Formats: sequence, C-alpha cells, structure tokens
Amino acid sequence: MTVKAVSFVAKSGTGKTTLLEKVIVRLKEKGYRVGAIKHDAHRFDIDHPGKDSHRLTSAGADTMLISSPEKLALVKRHSASPPIEELLEHYFTDMDIVLTEGFKMGALPKIELHRKERSATLICRGGEHDPMLLAVASDEPLQLDVPVLDLNDAGAVADFLEEKFLR
Repeated sequence: MTVKAVSFVAKSGTGKTTLLEKVIVRLKEKGYRVGAIKHDAHRFDIDHPGKDSHRLTSAGADTMLISSPEKLALVKRHSASPPIEELLEHYFTDMDIVLTEGFKMGALPKIELHRKERSATLICRGGEHDPMLLAVASDEPLQLDVPVLDLNDAGAVADFLEEKFLR
C-alpha cells in the first residue's frame, strides 16, 4: 500500500507548524485520518527524567513503547534517521494522508511556505528547481509554475490537499 504524504517545507520561522495545526483540524473536520511527522535535525527526547519510560531507555532499552487507552509512544534507537518512506510504510498505513514538516530534500510531494518578511527566495524554486513542488502557500502574490495558495487560509490549503490526494 502506498501512503499518501505531503511535505510542508520552508525556512525556519515561516510558520510550518502553525499552518499544519490548522490544516490538520480542517482535514479532521472533513472526516479524514491524518498522520503527522516532524523532521528534527537535532536531538530530542520525548521521555523525561523521573518518568518510568526514561528509566527504561536510560537503562539501555533499544526500543521502548508506552501505551495507554488513548495513545502510544515509541522510542526506538537507531544509528541514522530512517528514510521517510520507511517511516510511512511502518507507522502510517492506516492514515488517509500524512503531513510532514521538513524533509526539504526528500522525494515526497511538497508545499512550500513563503512569508515575504522572512525571505525573498524560495527553496524549491530558487537555486534549485524541485520537480516535487505541488504548490506554494504565500502571504504575497507570486508568479510561479505551480498554484499559489493563501498562507493565511488553512481551509484553502486543506481543500487543495483533498482535491489532489483524497478524492
């Protein structure tokens, strides 16, 4: 099964997480099962000192899963970040669509966010021409070879995703 996924890419500080939050709410209102993956180029911890899960990973567990009636979290040590395709196939096959944040260099279809006060150039239509660019969500008009969506209209972005991937 191929998992439908789209990467939201932008320079830091453009508002990727804020837009994704709103788009997820809109897609959920339409009845879709939505997954999300955040790419973090730095180290992160989801289990914290004093918690049993942290004690188990600190003891050396290579994989630790914590489960409750509402959710589960998996901590799995690895020597390198797994490819996005592997993450999608292992953890997201039950989703209608997966929205990722980051993965600028990945092979997934992309929506680039552009905020005029943040940058004058685009990542996917700057020095490089990324063929996977589907659209740009911008707060100013742009002349591009892909659709330009309103960065401040999460409903329009959700509608675009629905039209492109979910119908």
